[in-house]
Amino acid sequence: MNLGARIAFFVAILIGIAATAVYILHPRALPAPAQATRPSAETRLLARGEYLARAGDCVACHTEINGKPFAGGRPMPTPFGALYAPNITPDEETGLGLWTADDFYRMLHQGVSRDGTLLYPAMPFASYTKVTRADSDALYAYLQSVPPVKQKNRPHELGFPFNNRDLLIGWRTLYFREGEYQPDPSQGAQWNRGAYLVQGLGHCAMCHTAINALGGSSESKAFEGGMIPNQNWYAPSLTSNREAGLGDWPLQDIADLLQTGVSHRGTTYGPMAEVVYNSLQYLSDEDAMAMAVYLKALPRRESEAPPTSQARLVDPAVMELGRKVYAVQCAACHGGEGEGHAPAFPPLKGNQSITMLSPVNSIRMVLNGGYAPGTLKNPRPHGMPPFAHLLDDEQVAAVVTYVRVAWENNGTPVTPAQANELRKLLPE
Repeated sequence: MNLGARIAFFVAILIGIAATAVYILHPRALPAPAQATRPSAETRLLARGEYLARAGDCVACHTEINGKPFAGGRPMPTPFGALYAPNITPDEETGLGLWTADDFYRMLHQGVSRDGTLLYPAMPFASYTKVTRADSDALYAYLQSVPPVKQKNRPHELGFPFNNRDLLIGWRTLYFREGEYQPDPSQGAQWNRGAYLVQGLGHCAMCHTAINALGGSSESKAFEGGMIPNQNWYAPSLTSNREAGLGDWPLQDIADLLQTGVSHRGTTYGPMAEVVYNSLQYLSDEDAMAMAVYLKALPRRESEAPPTSQARLVDPAVMELGRKVYAVQCAACHGGEGEGHAPAFPPLKGNQSITMLSPVNSIRMVLNGGYAPGTLKNPRPHGMPPFAHLLDDEQVAAVVTYVRVAWENNGTPVTPAQANELRKLLPE
């Protein structure tokens, strides 16, 4: 390289160094980095509404199996006949397209439709009345944003006199108390948040409180458990540690059960598994824990006696048959002494869901089997196979009796007739 070329080369290097120094010392000369786009107020409102729709499990009633979301048509069996959930998409002819935010709040808050029609309490307005106006508006905005579906609402199939909506005035007088949730100043923010979710959008009391002959429930018996109408599942008491009372559960186990469907203390099946799948798995960790705090604090409604074995009430021959069936069919997963392998296979020893006053759920699990819900935090749940095709009514009754009284469990025996009644519900 000749002298001129060398000089030119070094000049180029110096120019490069100088340019770099300018960029370093004067950063504004660099191209401005792209700023992250903040969600708009509308986007945040719709996201909030979607979250609330999931917290309220709206899709469970307002979406027919294999149907379009929120288009209605799903039958809701009641002791008085079949009700059909309406279309709540924004279709102007068959849905909520012409509704205003005021109409929607009135419906949630008062149980009155846009045209003034009184709603049947299968729509849980007695719980939704506690929803704040701000949350109602967010929920309304979200439902107005979903794809509209033109699908006519199916008329209810109620016999006389239940098809007369004027009778609802009496029901509302007895069982409906209008009003948004009012925080309890004696409790902390977390407890109040949990109470708002459980009592309001979660409408947990609708299943976990017994329904009387008029289709109503007493506030004094809230969360004390009861049969879910026309579903033949028992929703256990949340106030009694002899059933599903949560007083001695660690908070994290309660939150896990709500969010994932499984915990070290139990597993959800049946209708509760659907609630977890459609709704509770989408809760934030903070809201799941807030619900756990509130549920754990529910007052106990009865004195708690230590569990004692009820095996003395069982015919020894039945006990032996149950032991043999258990050893062959159950022990591999649930352990020889009912200790289980949590959370995949729940324990049976000391499990209140096994020893509840009603044996319905235990019998149904043996006959039907089932899976815990597949959730975001438990996408591949373990399941229990059905045994209806392997065990007759005598064997089902014996093995259910065995797990309800063995290992100091304080359940009571069940009969082959009880097993047979639930077998009749199996699909043919």
